[in-house]
Parts: sequence; structure tokens; C-alpha cells
Amino acid sequence: MNTGEFSTRDDVHGPIRARWSPIVFADRAVEPEKLAALFDAARWAASSFNEQPWRFIAGVRGESDTFEHLAACLTGGNALWARRAPVLILTVAKASFELTGERNRHAWHDVGLATGNLSLQAVATGLAVHPMGGFSRDRACERFAIPAGWEPVAMLAVGYEGDPAAVPEGVTPRRREERTRHPLSGLVFTGRWGESLPLR
Repeated sequence: MNTGEFSTRDDVHGPIRARWSPIVFADRAVEPEKLAALFDAARWAASSFNEQPWRFIAGVRGESDTFEHLAACLTGGNALWARRAPVLILTVAKASFELTGERNRHAWHDVGLATGNLSLQAVATGLAVHPMGGFSRDRACERFAIPAGWEPVAMLAVGYEGDPAAVPEGVTPRRREERTRHPLSGLVFTGRWGESLPLR
């Protein structure tokens, strides 16, 4: 059923309708088995030639220096709120095909598919994921010794959603009802560019 949080069809799968990117996370650890399931869901994503060009660098707050190193790569407003999440994850793409060495122009797309799987698995288990582009790629490569041919893609904050009223100082509050999407008529074409495919 439609939650009313934003306008969509009722026959869209529940976790897709429920997914959103909070900026406040509860002070609650993510269970190891749930974290493992996120990465297992990610690894079953489709990829060009089954290259599986995704890798993840994950840090659990309070368990190792990895979390702090990831947090230190955040920039702008992300540095204010995301370090309060219990888990930070850096996604990384292999830029070339394993067999041929040629540039894999689908790699970032495939990492996105894996991240989508991870995000929907999170929703299905009561977790939330907030993907971010606001981080220093150069700093990430340096801190984690990411080898040549691998490119940082996005940072993910993962955890249980917290009290929306507990927004850190300096961060603009976000509300679920503010979610918007372009209409399908402007996204799905047929015949020629800009000609909308009739959809019910």
C-alpha cells in the first residue's frame, strides 16, 4: 500500500517506496549479520560480463580506525551529520575489464546497481542508507592505498534512522514528505527523444 510519503504507484515494491536518505541516525549499532547481508545483496547485482567491478571499504564506528579515516574524507555538510552514523562505506569501481584491460564504461553503472541492492536490503531489514558524493576522492585513495585503476564512487552512511528532530547544528532539516521525482512522462520516451511513452 502507498504510504502517502510521496506519490507513486501502489504496485511498486514496498522497499522501493519506503527507501529514503535520512541525515539523522540512531545511536544504535548495526548487527553484524545485517551488515553482512547488505554486502551479500550487493554482490548479487548484475554487471557487464559479470566483472563485478565493485569493492567496498567499510568502517564501523568505535571498532577500528577505518571509520574515522572514512569520516575524515567527508566534505561540506556531510562532515557534520554522516560521522554520527554507525557505519560508513566507500564504494569503489574497477575502471577496466579484467580480461582485456580496456576501459569499462559500465563500471560505475554496475557499482550503482550493487549499491541499489545494498540499499533495498537495508530497507527490508529496518536500516537506512544515505549515499553521498561529497567526499574527497584523492584523500580516500591516499588513506586507503587504493591502487591505480580503481576509482572511488560514493560514500554511504548506514544505520537505523534516528529522531528527525535531532538534526546536528548547521545542517538543514529534511522531511520525508519533501521527496519528489520527475514525472514518468519526462523520463520515458518512445519513437524519438522527448516523445513520452504512454503509460498507465
